[in-house]
Amino acid sequence: MFSIPRSSGILLHPTSLPGRFGLGEIGPEAIRWLETLRATGQQLWQILPLGPTGYGNSPYQSLSSFAGNPLLISFDSLRNDGALVPQDLAMLPAFSQHKVDFGSVIEVRKAFLTLAARRFITQCEHSPLLKRAFDVFCEREADWLEDFALFAALKDEHQQKSWTDWPAELALRQPEAIAEAMVRLGAEVDEAKAQQFFFQRQWQRLHSRAKELGISIIGDIPIFAAHDSADVWANQQLFELDDHGQPTVVAGVPPDYFSETGQRWGNPLYKWDAHRADGFKWWRARLKKTLDWVDIVRIDHFRGFESYWEIPGHEPTAINGRWMPAPGDELFNALKSDFEGDVPIIAEDLGIITDEVTALRERHGFPGMKVMQFAFGADSLAEEYIPENYPEDCVGYTGTHDNDTVMGLFNSGPGGDSTRTQEQVDAERRTILNYTKTDGSDLNWDYISAVEKSLARLAVAPLQDVLGLGSESRMNVPGKTGEYWTWRFTWEQLTPELQERLKRVTRESNRWPLGM
Repeated sequence: MFSIPRSSGILLHPTSLPGRFGLGEIGPEAIRWLETLRATGQQLWQILPLGPTGYGNSPYQSLSSFAGNPLLISFDSLRNDGALVPQDLAMLPAFSQHKVDFGSVIEVRKAFLTLAARRFITQCEHSPLLKRAFDVFCEREADWLEDFALFAALKDEHQQKSWTDWPAELALRQPEAIAEAMVRLGAEVDEAKAQQFFFQRQWQRLHSRAKELGISIIGDIPIFAAHDSADVWANQQLFELDDHGQPTVVAGVPPDYFSETGQRWGNPLYKWDAHRADGFKWWRARLKKTLDWVDIVRIDHFRGFESYWEIPGHEPTAINGRWMPAPGDELFNALKSDFEGDVPIIAEDLGIITDEVTALRERHGFPGMKVMQFAFGADSLAEEYIPENYPEDCVGYTGTHDNDTVMGLFNSGPGGDSTRTQEQVDAERRTILNYTKTDGSDLNWDYISAVEKSLARLAVAPLQDVLGLGSESRMNVPGKTGEYWTWRFTWEQLTPELQERLKRVTRESNRWPLGM
C-alpha cells in the first residue's frame, strides 16, 4: 500500500460546498472547507471526478477525462483576478443554498464564464506576463486541450447535441472540416481554453493550500469514458464503435443488490488491442493528469480491469451481457512505469468480486474498499464489511456517493431504490441494532466510530453521515437518472458541536495528525 499514515477524512464533492452562486466552487469556500478539515483532525478530502459534466450532470459521465469542470470555477476568485468585476456579480440572481438547480445554474454561469473569458483574452492583449502564462498553459496541455476546446465549441454550435448527431464530416473528424471549424470557431475555442486556464489556476491554489494543511485529496477516475465526450470523439480508434461513431458494445454490470436488471451505463468499451499497440498512451496521460490535481486516485469499477460486463449496444438493459477479459496487468505495469515508487491508487472493488480480481489488486499493491453499509444485509460477503474484519490494507467507509446515507438506509423500507423485501429490511435492522447495541437514534456516529476504530489505514465518511442526514440528502442512486448530484450543505449545519464530536472520534481512533 502506498505510504500514508493512519488517517481519516470526509467525502464531499466541490459542488456540495456552500456559496452564493448556485453550486459549490473551488475558491474561498473551498479554502474554508480545507481549514475546517484541518481543525477537526481530518487528513483526507475525497471528491468525485472533476471533469465537465454532460447530460444528467453526473461526474461519472464527463465531457472530458482531462478538462476541469468550468462550473466549479470561483466567481469570487475571478473577481479578485480582474476577469469579473463587482458590478457583474451584483447582477447574479439568488440561488438555493441547499441544492443545485442545474438547469438555471448552468445557463447563468455559462454566460458569466463567457464574459470572464472574453475579458481575460482582452487583458492578455495588454499584459505580456498574463499572455505568456496563458500561452505556456496552452502549449503544455495541447495534447488534450486543442481537441477539448474545439469539442466544447462545436457542442455549443450544435445546441449540445451528441457528436454523433453533428454533420458526418465533423463527427468523423475529416481533416478539412476540422481545420475549417478551428478557424470559424476560433474565438469560442480560445474562450474554452481560457476557462480551462481559470480552472487550472484556481485548483492549483486550492491543492497547494491542502498540502500546506497536511491534507491529501483523493480524486476519482471512472473506468470508462462517456460516449459523448472529447475523449471518444478525438480517439475513436481506441473504442468499440461502428462506422458512424455509435458504440457496438457498451459497459455496465449484471443484476445485483442495486438493480434487478443490472446497470446499463452506455459507455463505449475500450478496443484494448489498440491501447496495447501504442503502449496505453491515453491511459498513461489520463492518470498523470489526474495526479497533477490530486494526491491519491480512486479508480472506479476496478473489477473491470480483470474482466468487464459487455452488453450489446442494442440491448435496453444489462441482463443480456457477458464477461470479457481485460488486460489489467499489462495496463497497470504500463501506468506504474511512469512513476517512481508506489502509485497512489485505491481500487473500488465493490460488487461481484472474484478471486482473480482480488489477486490483480494485490499483485499491484492497491488497497481496496470496505463499506460498512454492506455489513448487515443478506449478501454472503457481508462479514467482510464488518469493521472488526477490515485489514490494514484497505480504505474503510460508512458509505459512498452511491449509497443512501446511514440514517436514510436504516429508516428506509422495501422497494424504491432497493431490491430488499420487508423481511430483509426487518432482519437488517435487527442485526444493526444488535451489532451497535443502541436504539439506532445516533446510528451515523456508531458507524463513523466503528469505521475509524477499525484497522483500515484510511477511514472516510460522507459529510451527510457526519451531519446525520436522511435519504433526502442522498447524492446518487446507481443506474438511475433524475434529480441526483444536487445536494449541498450550509455552514450552519456543521455546528461547533458536530465538529467537536468529529475531533473526539478522530482522537479516540488514533487518527489525529502528528504534531497537531
